[in-house]
Amino acid sequence: MQHSIVHTIEAKGHYAPWLFLALFVAASFLMIWRLEALSAKGFEGTVLGTLVMPYCTGLGNLIFAFILGRNGGSGADVMTNSLVNNVTNMTLVLGLPAIIWGLKVLPAKNKKSLGKKSRDGGKAHELNRLSLLLTLAAILFFTGAVWALGRKGSLNFNDGLVLVGLFLFWQCFHIFEVLKSNVRGGKSVFDLMLPVNLALLIVGAYWIYISTDWLVNWLSHIHTGFISAKHLGWLSGWLMVLPNALLALYYSWRGQPETVYASQVGDAHVSIPLCIGIYTLYHTMAVPDFFHTGMFILLGATLLHFFCVALFGQLPRAVGWVLVAAYGVFLWKGLLG
Repeated sequence: MQHSIVHTIEAKGHYAPWLFLALFVAASFLMIWRLEALSAKGFEGTVLGTLVMPYCTGLGNLIFAFILGRNGGSGADVMTNSLVNNVTNMTLVLGLPAIIWGLKVLPAKNKKSLGKKSRDGGKAHELNRLSLLLTLAAILFFTGAVWALGRKGSLNFNDGLVLVGLFLFWQCFHIFEVLKSNVRGGKSVFDLMLPVNLALLIVGAYWIYISTDWLVNWLSHIHTGFISAKHLGWLSGWLMVLPNALLALYYSWRGQPETVYASQVGDAHVSIPLCIGIYTLYHTMAVPDFFHTGMFILLGATLLHFFCVALFGQLPRAVGWVLVAAYGVFLWKGLLG
């Protein structure tokens, strides 16, 4: 089946790269669409949501790391892909909505809203903020671990075991938290549409694998120009950010800033440390020249988010401009430095 799909698209000649690109974007949106359907039914507070959703939103990065690890590709490209994904999410993708619409995790207090329903709603928002702060703290620890292990200029098999182990511990922590929450609330994770949604998620994952595999192989044979193997890490990173970026703009426009934050921050855990850890289980990874700059910008942006959410319950517009400027520095150092 895979070969028939690939041969059909390749038969389109010069349009093939654009068609595989469209297939990747369509598959990503298919998965996001069904994940949103699951979330609407409360699956974000279940074991299914904890296990399935983070992997789906970061699946492109996972497949990229697996393909390059399997084929002996450049480890620097995997690191670049992960840095581009996380830095773009934490600076540009969150900074622009803050500038245009504002990102308020906690709604403005209304003196007239003193009823029980309002107090319950306020408690829910406060719990969301605490959950977001915990997730931001995890990014700090994961990024700090990768930076500490990569200071020697490379990451080896033992480093990969540590990074994958850190991610698995994080997942186990969430699973037990969700199980405790489900016991208190008596939730059920099953409904009639569950098999259909899971089947569509599998279809989307398969399409992402096919399109990513073909695009990586195609780009690896181009050696001149900006769209070439030289910038494989950058181009793949931007491609895999695109669906989440459009999602962030859409939910910002709809006035759901907590969804914007959750989608971008949650996606960061898959790229760092899991994707890097998976590659280093295959080969030793040499870090790119801008590794330290990217890490410092990512750590600084995460600390800024943590500070703003903890103190103000929002990302102010002025901070949004700072984050966009930081992304400009990241591009300058990474592409021109």
